Amino acid sequence: MPLPEMNKNNPIETMSKNEEKTVGACNAGVVTLDDFAVRFSGDSGDGMQLAGNIFSTVSAIAGNDICTFPNYPADIRAPQGTRSGVSAFQVHVGGKKIYTPGDKCDLLVAMNAAALATQYKFCKPEGAIIIDTDSFKESDLKKAEYTTNDAFAELGIKNEVIGVSITTMVKDCLADSGMDNKSVLKCRNMFALGLVCWLLDRDLKVAETLLREKFARKPAVAEANVKVLEAGYNFGSNVHASIEHTYHIETSEPKRPGKYMDINGNKATAYGFIAAAEKAGLRLYLGSYPITLATDVLHELAKHKSLGVATVQCEDEIAGCASAIGAAFAGALAVTSTSGPGVCLKSEAMNLAVMTELPLVVLNVQRGGPSTGLPTKSEQADLLQALYGRNGESPMPVLAASSPVDCFYMAYEAARMALEHMTPVVLLTDAFIANGSGAFRIPSISDMPDIVPPFVKEEQKGSWTPYLRNPETGCRYWAVPGMQGFEHVVGGLEKSNETGEISGDPANHQLMTDLRARKVAMIPVPDLEVEGDSDNADMLIVGFGGTYGHLHSALDIMKAKGRKVALAHFRYLNPLPKNTAEVLRRYKRVVVAELNGGQLAAYLRMKVEGIHIEQYNQVMGQPFNVGRLVEALEKIMDK
Repeated sequence: MPLPEMNKNNPIETMSKNEEKTVGACNAGVVTLDDFAVRFSGDSGDGMQLAGNIFSTVSAIAGNDICTFPNYPADIRAPQGTRSGVSAFQVHVGGKKIYTPGDKCDLLVAMNAAALATQYKFCKPEGAIIIDTDSFKESDLKKAEYTTNDAFAELGIKNEVIGVSITTMVKDCLADSGMDNKSVLKCRNMFALGLVCWLLDRDLKVAETLLREKFARKPAVAEANVKVLEAGYNFGSNVHASIEHTYHIETSEPKRPGKYMDINGNKATAYGFIAAAEKAGLRLYLGSYPITLATDVLHELAKHKSLGVATVQCEDEIAGCASAIGAAFAGALAVTSTSGPGVCLKSEAMNLAVMTELPLVVLNVQRGGPSTGLPTKSEQADLLQALYGRNGESPMPVLAASSPVDCFYMAYEAARMALEHMTPVVLLTDAFIANGSGAFRIPSISDMPDIVPPFVKEEQKGSWTPYLRNPETGCRYWAVPGMQGFEHVVGGLEKSNETGEISGDPANHQLMTDLRARKVAMIPVPDLEVEGDSDNADMLIVGFGGTYGHLHSALDIMKAKGRKVALAHFRYLNPLPKNTAEVLRRYKRVVVAELNGGQLAAYLRMKVEGIHIEQYNQVMGQPFNVGRLVEALEKIMDK
């Protein structure tokens, strides 16, 4: 099979359309671009997630804005070299605000034949592909289900292909390392990363520091990876004559001064809970059962015992939730985390938190369903479950984070709302933003909003009962064990509003039901903001949660075409912002775009009378493709 080697002509001459925007930007062999997307792909064991994460961190530290999309298989470990075992990581870097990881990449790294087969469709027609030629032998092609010996002709690939003998060069590089063959091959990802870092004018010092930190307990492994990283970079430099120039992403919008880090949504969520506990002066407790995609939150919080964080890996989902309720009764900031089907199992205990009116945050990292469904893929189909998926009248506030960085702020907000209003709160994220990452400016705890739980006061002793409420907020006061004179019992049976004792009185049940619903409805939330042509749009695009970046990108593209469009994106779903009806009625055409069968659209129709809503829905386990989204919205607009 003919394999293309490093092209004598410029193999990346037409890599990005952004080049056309740059006039005279070539400086000493470096061309400046507005943005660039790279997709690393290979076997699950090839370290593509690590390579992508390091590249995104290096780019964030360089001052670029980033948006990432890890895409890995649901199989624990599919057979090596097969299509079902391909793992990918796409990172989009830019000098301005980056909202999405990009529909397609400018550069695809395919570490084997299976990766090329499954990932080339994500590469732009003018993009380039780097392959490891040592992984395209006849046996590799057979395992990857090719029917011929010419992978490129069979797939119809017309992109420029850069063939590099990565495996051979890595083995040569580490021949004297004393490492076994398996360990040597695990370093191949760093060669590819080094080559990409050279191509995009990245500083290797940051990447080397990250590697030494990651493998701090295995210094020999760290140095082997650093050596291979430098070898990949030097290989690019040595063949520089074959490539007219490298590329540089210039930061055109200076970032606000401060400390920045590349952070994914799950880590940001964990940090948000830690910050809220610190601000409230409480210990943080997480009761959780491991489940894809939420387990990383448990792993991250388990690292921070020094900050007063207590984590318990429970025997099942309901135990995780019930233990968190116990922690809330004891006076902690209580959190339970899960994904998709875990919410079904937690629902009975969630109802206990509603009945006892204890502060609890339920994190749901949404994934493809139903049942086990697509456990590593993204979906927004748990909205109605979060709003109504419990027995009885069981109102809970529901919030949704809109980006990986926003996961920090919405986790903090969910904790604040739970603590100040004595209620369980559901926080929705999803696979796309939980695993994706962004450049996060670390805030000062002093800049975060105050959190003031409604603890009982000494002067209430003698007149206090468990359901005595603040007349302004409708919240009951919080008494925790150890407070003398405030001993009480709570539980799942209905209680008397006056005494807190068990009550089966019909009128009391009606009253308590109304009081619980009124308390949630009274929680103040920010008004719904409208972006774009807010005053004269012909169409209002509506979404919620993790689709914000894709919808905003669609808005920008349509506005650039002269379309009058606006965007309203919900982060607060219950209670809805008070201006929701006013905003939706302002526009003659409202289109709700969501990654489910139409749950937000149905909810808004129920809550706002007299509005006509059109829908754009997708349930593919993937985020929106901005190009197809724009096409669909324009068709709706023109009909």
